[in-house]
Amino acid sequence: MTTALITIFVLVYLAIAMEEPLRINKAGAALIGAGTLWTVYSLGSHEPPRIDRELAVSLVSTAQIAFFLIGAMAIVEVVDSHDGFEIFTARIRTASFPALAWKLGAASFFLSAVLDNLTTAIVMVSLLSKLAADADDRRWLAALIIIAANAGGSWSPIGDVTTTMLWIGGQVTTVRIVTQLILPAIANAVVPLAIVTLAFRRRRVTIPESDEAAQRVFTTAFERNLMFGLGLAVLLAVPVFRALTTLPPFMGVLFGLGILWVVGDWIHRDKREAVRTRVTIAHALTRIDMSAIVFLIGILLAVATLEHAGVLAALARWLLATFGRLDAIVLLIGLGSAVIDNVPMVAAAMGMFDLASYPPDSFVWEFLAYCAGTGGSILVIGSAAGVAAMGIERIGFLWYARRIGPLALAGYLAGAGLYLLQVRAGG
Repeated sequence: MTTALITIFVLVYLAIAMEEPLRINKAGAALIGAGTLWTVYSLGSHEPPRIDRELAVSLVSTAQIAFFLIGAMAIVEVVDSHDGFEIFTARIRTASFPALAWKLGAASFFLSAVLDNLTTAIVMVSLLSKLAADADDRRWLAALIIIAANAGGSWSPIGDVTTTMLWIGGQVTTVRIVTQLILPAIANAVVPLAIVTLAFRRRRVTIPESDEAAQRVFTTAFERNLMFGLGLAVLLAVPVFRALTTLPPFMGVLFGLGILWVVGDWIHRDKREAVRTRVTIAHALTRIDMSAIVFLIGILLAVATLEHAGVLAALARWLLATFGRLDAIVLLIGLGSAVIDNVPMVAAAMGMFDLASYPPDSFVWEFLAYCAGTGGSILVIGSAAGVAAMGIERIGFLWYARRIGPLALAGYLAGAGLYLLQVRAGG
């Protein structure tokens, strides 16, 4: 059964990778893969109650990410419908590709440490349509945002779901993870940025013209500022909400979306129906790319099968027996997170290395936080941030793998090398 599961997953992965030549939407391939994998796993296990429990666990964790994505994307869309992001984009808009890339990279890096890499990627990539008219420019910029957001999330306890897992599990502490990983994370983001901007140092960006249709929606300066400020406050409040309530992030996003919905309806209550409809949350929900969300659901459920079948745990044990060296194993786990979602990879590693043998803030936990958090940037489907950007800007798997993968790998190795030097210097 294990061989069958691995074979099916590889075939599904190839179908996703070949989306453009096959002209088959990756969401369909992911859903077929999830259905086939769970069917084979269920028939091969002959334990319906256990399969039901495991599927329920996987469904809950997948639904949390999907609901978070829907809520965050709806908030971004409603702020955008009020032209609220003009406050931000007006300050970073430039015709110089290198200057724009560095501004977006820096904003994504530090914002993801406060929010998280997924929310940051959604917000920043959604703004690209207002900053660059050319689709190729937007793809390159979106790819750099993915790398910067994942790097920025790795050094903050609330910046990436895997770092949060290690933080909540007691493997890392706040001050230590920040001080030890911020420089490697900066190296991870800066190396690809420097290479791209050097290659495109004379490239100019065509700034989009104003959207006349949007201008016909009568929103006042007060309404734009209110919805921008409230939308940003809601997103920034999610980590605080989680810390205070211990509830998952999706609950904070949906709570904030409800507040934004009520406020939006109230400030537009006296306007004509044609105007009011364009700026409501209900309209924003229709603009969300549901195929990207469905793809995320499919791929996470597919990977969950490998986790429950023990394939990932077996892989971790094989790595330990084959390589022995912790640094090599963690590096490979990070590379593996470019193919398999980093959450089950880290969960498997947490089961493989126990706190009794590796106490809090040990080398293995810090290095794991860095590698799992940034390794997903090497392929576009290796992180939730990449999947979100893939849907928003229609980034092709092969395009990203050929052009961005080597750059992200260079940044990954640069940051890893810097961290290992820090450890050696510290004794």
